Amino acid sequence: MFPILLLLLLAYVPQMVPSASAIAVNKIPDEGILQEMKASLNQQQGVLAAWNATTKFCHWPGVSSSLKHKDRVTVLNLTSQGLSGTITPSIGNLTFLRILDLSSNKLQGEIPVSVGQLPRLQHLNLSNILLQGEITTQIELDSNFFMGEIPAWLGGLPLKAIHLRKNNFTGVIPESPCNLSSLQEINFARNKLEGTIPEGLGGLMLCLMFVDLGENHFSGIIPKTFFNISTLIHFRVTNNELHGMLPSDLGVHLPNLNVPPEIAKLCPDFLSFDTNQLTATTVQEWKFVTFLTNCTRLRIFDVQDNMLRAMLPSSVSNLSAQLQILYVGYNEISGKIKPSTIPSGISNLVGLTQLQLSNNRFTGLVPGSIGMLTSLQALGFQGNQLTGLLPSSLGNLTQLLKLYTENNLFEGHIPTSLGSLQDITMATFNNNKFTGPLPIHLFNLSSLSVLLNLAYNNFVGPLPPEVGSLTKLAYLYIAGNNLVGSLPDAISNCQSLIDLRLDTNSFNSSIPASISKMKGLAILTLDNNALSGVIPQELGLMDGLKEFYLSHNNLSGSITESFENMTLLDKLDLSFNHLDGKVPLHGVFSNVTRFLFDGNLALCGGIPELHLPPCLQNSMEHRKRKLVPILKVIVPIAGILFCFSLVLIFISLKKKQKAQSTSLAEFCMMDERYPRVSYDELLQGTNGFNPNNLIGKGRYGSVYKCSLPLKNMITTVAVKVFDLQQSGSSKSFISECEALNKIRHRNLISIITCCSSCDSTQNDFKALVFEFMPNGSLHRWLHLDEHTSQQWHGLTLTQRLNIAVDVADALEYLHNSCEPPIVHCDLKPSNILLDQDLVAHVGDFGLAKILPNPASEQQVDSNSTMGIRGTIGYVAPEYGEGGQISTCGDVYSFGIVLLELFTGLTPTEDMFRDGLTLQKHAENVFPGMLMNIIDPILVSDEEGHACTSQGVKNAMGDINKVMLSITKLALSCSKHAPTERINMRDAAAEMHRIRDTIVYDN
Repeated sequence: MFPILLLLLLAYVPQMVPSASAIAVNKIPDEGILQEMKASLNQQQGVLAAWNATTKFCHWPGVSSSLKHKDRVTVLNLTSQGLSGTITPSIGNLTFLRILDLSSNKLQGEIPVSVGQLPRLQHLNLSNILLQGEITTQIELDSNFFMGEIPAWLGGLPLKAIHLRKNNFTGVIPESPCNLSSLQEINFARNKLEGTIPEGLGGLMLCLMFVDLGENHFSGIIPKTFFNISTLIHFRVTNNELHGMLPSDLGVHLPNLNVPPEIAKLCPDFLSFDTNQLTATTVQEWKFVTFLTNCTRLRIFDVQDNMLRAMLPSSVSNLSAQLQILYVGYNEISGKIKPSTIPSGISNLVGLTQLQLSNNRFTGLVPGSIGMLTSLQALGFQGNQLTGLLPSSLGNLTQLLKLYTENNLFEGHIPTSLGSLQDITMATFNNNKFTGPLPIHLFNLSSLSVLLNLAYNNFVGPLPPEVGSLTKLAYLYIAGNNLVGSLPDAISNCQSLIDLRLDTNSFNSSIPASISKMKGLAILTLDNNALSGVIPQELGLMDGLKEFYLSHNNLSGSITESFENMTLLDKLDLSFNHLDGKVPLHGVFSNVTRFLFDGNLALCGGIPELHLPPCLQNSMEHRKRKLVPILKVIVPIAGILFCFSLVLIFISLKKKQKAQSTSLAEFCMMDERYPRVSYDELLQGTNGFNPNNLIGKGRYGSVYKCSLPLKNMITTVAVKVFDLQQSGSSKSFISECEALNKIRHRNLISIITCCSSCDSTQNDFKALVFEFMPNGSLHRWLHLDEHTSQQWHGLTLTQRLNIAVDVADALEYLHNSCEPPIVHCDLKPSNILLDQDLVAHVGDFGLAKILPNPASEQQVDSNSTMGIRGTIGYVAPEYGEGGQISTCGDVYSFGIVLLELFTGLTPTEDMFRDGLTLQKHAENVFPGMLMNIIDPILVSDEEGHACTSQGVKNAMGDINKVMLSITKLALSCSKHAPTERINMRDAAAEMHRIRDTIVYDN
């Protein structure tokens, strides 16, 4: 199970709790820092002589400042000025510095550590500065944004350590560092370096102890010279493209290396098989853990992100009491015969500082004995199927810094004992079933400085004023609960907040103007509440705000013009409120892609691209203002009377459709902001339902492109006209109305209005009007059009990943955030629509089923449905066997869509016969031959975008990595038995992880 080649990993385990690094605090003006630097350098004449008070420092030779921040130094270039002396440590306080060049001088002493902490530094040149004195110098430039090649001049510095981790360096490693005979540490991990590893680095045999070249694009073999460095303690080359075999006498010549040569004899200080394809399908295949129980020195054990299944053996509790880090996350740990629970004996590992059990399939309760691990600093069991209450013993973990519990099935109150975690910096409780009021004891934890996530639970009551105690917190998420009442002014005390999300609750007050005091806030979401009143003008003072969401509230009045002054504001969503008056012209309002305003029918003016009516002036405007309050009363009443009249007409004409008519009336009256539309308007807008305007055809009707006069302008919409001669069509119309009445999500199709009347021949006519999706359905992007034999341009890897994430989020919302839950029942590419930005929207709820409640999901009788719910190839097998409707059916369909999205094959291809299905086709090539089934259009597109052969190689590596993770997830979703499938919450979380690994880590 563990071939010797896996020892190539030699992985250094990344810490869940990073060590804090000192960050310079700029208490001295930049001019003062330059004066300190002048004093530390020995040059009375020349360039420094001009550094005096007669001119502003931004005009001094070698100094440049920012146009926007004229009192901040951005460039310091003193190359070849004959300087001597030392570099002052206060240079690290020039926090706006982008370019630092002190090359070709005669400086003494050391390079200050503070140089590596300059947050905006993009170019550094310290070559040929002839540093003298004791050789204790090191370069630490981790986690910056340096790009280009590693400069060769580093080899001219008397360095003991070179740390360039987590930058954007490209090219090959220069040969010059191979000459540094005193070099002890090399860390080039997480860059974009390529080529072979220089043999010369392995020649540094006198004192080289630490080498980390992981997460790059190195190829070839590991130079043999590395296997003879007797001083080497740590050697890591994970996630590259290396090949070859390790020498059989590896352990003989590397006595200090923390990894031994054979798995059966492993007794190391740490052992890591992080991010591989290791498998274990039975308890017996976990036997390697038993071997490790005799390793009394074991401090780190990491098998995360593999394919380890079956139950976590109880022998893990017998590992060394010296064990500090245990990572088993991102596997498929579960029990086939009995549920896989967290071993209670894990409390024996009293030396643990980090325990990660996340993203598996652990079930049952968290053992109370976990509170005995009092040295824990990081604890993660998110992304499992854990139930019940969180144990109060967690309060005993007083050294805990990070706690992750999200994406489970926890319920009840969050224990008050967690108020004892006085050192905790981040905690996540989102996407569970916690109830009761918000946990004030967490708000009183002054140590919370990174993240507190309470979103998407069942918390009730108000947002308490104690939230203002979170003065150090950067990210606060409380969206998706059942909170009511007003937003407290005390929230403005949270001056460190960067991201505040309070959307999808029932807050029903006005927006407090005190929020404007939160100057550091970049994202604020207040949408999907019941907020009323006018938008405070003071909010325009939040000049750091980048995204602001206020849609789907009851806000009134005009749009404050102060928003024009918010120079960083990139997204403003005011849609579906009761706003009126003039739309401003500047700032965020000058770009139609950054400003959303749909559903505010009384707006006027704005830039021409908005197509709003001109604003009335003088007396006309005065009369309009007087008329608006009257209309706000009359229009809703008229709408209600109109819909009620429809109900009476339907009752008198068709008594057997009484229930359906009532549902329709409820839908029509659900929101007074929806405009009404007549049959004649639809007839005219589609040019008599002309076939040229036909954009889709389904089981119960046809979809047309239509032009309608909405909000005083002609708007392109999509109209779904139901074929009432088709059996089940009327029921489908009502089902879709009922479902759409209950949902609201960015990845679900947005309904504009409905029409239920008679056509020109007095026959019943039913239609739904949706937002138009200019990029059509996903099916059209993946397959040839059967009528035109044409296919739309192929989708890139990133686009496919984003679409998959969008669909997963939509289903996760339907299953877990709707009350009661909704099962779509007909997920397939033709029901996934793409807007102008290729954002996916799930549509067609004609077969959707609203479950009675989450607890009774499995009690839904499928016999009451319209035959098999779904489409052949995508429908879950239990539906064809008379099984109950459940969210598991949607998960199955999602798995099929995933396979189709990345293989380009439909589940009904001619090749799938005699028992062969799309899933089995994927299983047959999993995991080693997945590139044989990848969509060739995807491969062609990615190769076309790459400019070099190495670029092509990197692109193919990304595709292969994605195919492995996607196929693994798709097969987990599409298992035959519903109980064996992953749930949608976990599937969505995994889909986000796959996408983020490729899109954001590259």
